Amino acid sequence: MKIRSTLVAAALACMASSSALAQEVTLKVHFFLPASSFANTLLITPWCDKVAKESANRLKCQIYPSMQLGGTPPQLYQQVSDGVADIVWTLPGYTAGRFPSIEAFELPFMMQNPEATSKALWDYVQIHSAAEFKDVKPLAFHVHGDGVFHMNGKPVKTMADLRGLKLRAPTRMTNKFIAMLGATPVSMPVPQVGDALSKGVIDGAVVPYEVVPAIKIQELVKFHSETDPKEPAFYTSTFIFAMNKAKYDALPADLKKVIDANSGAALSAAAGRAFLQADVEGKKLVNQSAINVIPASELVQWKALGSKLSSEWVTEMNGKGLNGTKMLDDAKGLISKYSTAK
Repeated sequence: MKIRSTLVAAALACMASSSALAQEVTLKVHFFLPASSFANTLLITPWCDKVAKESANRLKCQIYPSMQLGGTPPQLYQQVSDGVADIVWTLPGYTAGRFPSIEAFELPFMMQNPEATSKALWDYVQIHSAAEFKDVKPLAFHVHGDGVFHMNGKPVKTMADLRGLKLRAPTRMTNKFIAMLGATPVSMPVPQVGDALSKGVIDGAVVPYEVVPAIKIQELVKFHSETDPKEPAFYTSTFIFAMNKAKYDALPADLKKVIDANSGAALSAAAGRAFLQADVEGKKLVNQSAINVIPASELVQWKALGSKLSSEWVTEMNGKGLNGTKMLDDAKGLISKYSTAK
């Protein structure tokens, strides 16, 4: 009887093991841009295809673009935390004040290369921001390429051209900087930008070229003003690609390995590269004769204001009990490290 019981137990264990190995998992992936967006075609779908291939199709994505699972873009982080979605791609900055430490990368003139800066951002989060993102399993952190002014009435050539205009910006730091430049900032997620431009709610928007086709910005504005490409971008935004912790924890060990192999610094760097490629493609869609470059000589006074905002941010972080000086120094140091690496 003992031998028989042992054999039965062993058989059941084998069955359970085989069942775990054969387990197929569907991942609900939710984000705010359309399926045709570069964020999806160059980052999200390729990631899904890769984990499907490496898991022998046991990990499969069910993609929900354009907020098809409901809610608004600022709710995406909470959705993945609560399990409404299994994976989301979103901006921490859409929930202003919730993730203060990561704002170091959204200060003016921090980023010049999105791949290098995305690598730096991943490392920075491990040092300074892990507690802020403890409710999810981060898969990647990244930034987009240079921000661009997309304007209706006139191009931006000097700071004076912004005076009195209503300008959309994505994050708390960029809104503050826009105000320092003389414009009236209007905070909104990018899906609302097209409607706001068409109705005249705003005079222009700051977004990278990557977003152009997603919201058809080439059809909505007349002018596109870049800052000197040899200078750091006047703004960038941070993004998180994250997974629900319970969903990850419930995976069998071999599927966890697939997720882990497609997460972290390498994925963050790949996202930065993808968004740089997306900028090139998005720029092709706008009227090339409507593009102007704000020269480095003009940006000198912009940088002075940016430095002032950075100092104010450090003071604010110190007031929260954080080490704002070290956070900013580490962000700059990591960006420099990866920007100069061969």
